[in-house]
Amino acid sequence: MTDTNQKKLGSTLWGIADQLRGAMDADDFRDYMLSFLFLRYLSDNYETAAKKELGKDYPKLGADDRSVPLASWYKNNRKDIPTFEKQMRRKVHYVIQPPHLWNSIAGMARTQNGELLNTLQAGFKYIQDESFESTFDGLFSEIDLASPKLGKTYADRNAKLCTIIQKIAEGLNEFSTNIDALGDAYEYLIGQFAAGSGKKAGEFYTPQQISDILSTIVTLDSQEPKTGPKKRLESVLDFACGSGSLLLNVRKRMGPQGIGKIYGQEKNITTYNLARMNMLLHGVKDTEFEIFHGDTLTNEWDMQRELNPAKKPSFDAIVANPPFSYRWEPTDAMGDDVRFKNHGLAPKSAADFAFLLHGFHFLKDEGVMAIILPHGVLFRGGAEERIRTKLLKDGHIDTVIGLPANLFYSTGIPVCILVLKKCKKPDDVLFINAAEHFVKGKRQNQLTQEHISKIIDTYQFRKEETRYSRRVGMEEIAKNDFNLNISRYISTAVSDKEIDLAGNHQKLVGLEKSIRTATSKHNQFLKELGLPLLP
Repeated sequence: MTDTNQKKLGSTLWGIADQLRGAMDADDFRDYMLSFLFLRYLSDNYETAAKKELGKDYPKLGADDRSVPLASWYKNNRKDIPTFEKQMRRKVHYVIQPPHLWNSIAGMARTQNGELLNTLQAGFKYIQDESFESTFDGLFSEIDLASPKLGKTYADRNAKLCTIIQKIAEGLNEFSTNIDALGDAYEYLIGQFAAGSGKKAGEFYTPQQISDILSTIVTLDSQEPKTGPKKRLESVLDFACGSGSLLLNVRKRMGPQGIGKIYGQEKNITTYNLARMNMLLHGVKDTEFEIFHGDTLTNEWDMQRELNPAKKPSFDAIVANPPFSYRWEPTDAMGDDVRFKNHGLAPKSAADFAFLLHGFHFLKDEGVMAIILPHGVLFRGGAEERIRTKLLKDGHIDTVIGLPANLFYSTGIPVCILVLKKCKKPDDVLFINAAEHFVKGKRQNQLTQEHISKIIDTYQFRKEETRYSRRVGMEEIAKNDFNLNISRYISTAVSDKEIDLAGNHQKLVGLEKSIRTATSKHNQFLKELGLPLLP
């Protein structure tokens, strides 16, 4: 599918969503819309695998036949169903029974079948509870098909769902929907719903342009030398992964064979489910990713609570866009937490450095971490100053990138990207001031591909450019009390143009002479006409 058709598919589905959600909040309708799109993907993938498994026994239907081939096979081969489903659990790690497949559900919607809602509920429950792999556990737990937001009565809700699913089916039928197309449509819809969610968008969405910068930064160093073959990234972590777009962006840049396993963590249950769906929709097998539902700051993930340094998990690349200046409640015991004890605890008023130190603790010695944070981390005092100073003295802060304001749906404040490394080679910090390089949009400012390329090129080759980028030695940073405020190191002021006094004087003399000549000539005409002369 071409990029044009992919965008058209996304805009077609968004048009359907915008038309059908009515008075329902974008956040609420998003979960229904994306779940139905995901069911379509699961069904297509399952039927393709079933066709391969059954071979010549797979029922052949006419081109215009809208029924479900597997339903026919189930009806005629009841004794073979357990063996078949066992094989499907082994190969695709889940089972969808014929009544719950997308084509069956879409058929019920088309005929306004009164049992669609019950059938859909049963299908979601079966997929998440009966699947062989834990990847599907609770996947649809936040989809409330009995919500009064869909309608006051069962009949109203059923009718609403019939309309939504029928329209989605019609929209999808206009396109050849392979895995990549459905994945791109899913991402497009997440972005569109984020635009309508305001501050809530920060819980699940990192704008694509910023995602591009972070994912490129952590994959650049995987290519050694720069023109040679890429090294494989064995593991990538996003500890505040939202809908998973940052992780998928890293995978896209590395290619499926250039990356090992993807790890994500997400506290919000709805967003956690979105991330798992997003992974599967982009063709990431359930054995190739692990998303954990839990609190990053309290470190609830058993995998990361390993105290034995030899068994501690570590990652080649870490990307993150955690909540900005999040208020948290560190306990006294956290002072001895292996993540924080060498640097200290972030203040209760802002967990920015707590998130940073969590990720940095799990970074491999040769790894790269890129994290989005508010500008306050660069200059705030107290505990944050002590943490920042320790990181700088130990040579872990590699680059500071200042971005424009109003890039996010959730906040208008300007943000920065910190790039950290445990074994940093240059004994300086690269500052990039990209705050004035953007295109003003109606609602959010935008970074063009040219802006993004300039940031990446400057970072990769540590270029210096007047009023844009500069490499600053640690001695100068120490003189500034380890304050990383970008304006201390890069002046954006444009110097006043030097005035040529002698040249300007000559111009004025010439203008006065021209005025006197013109006035004398004009007075000659006035004299001939008998009119008063000019002074």
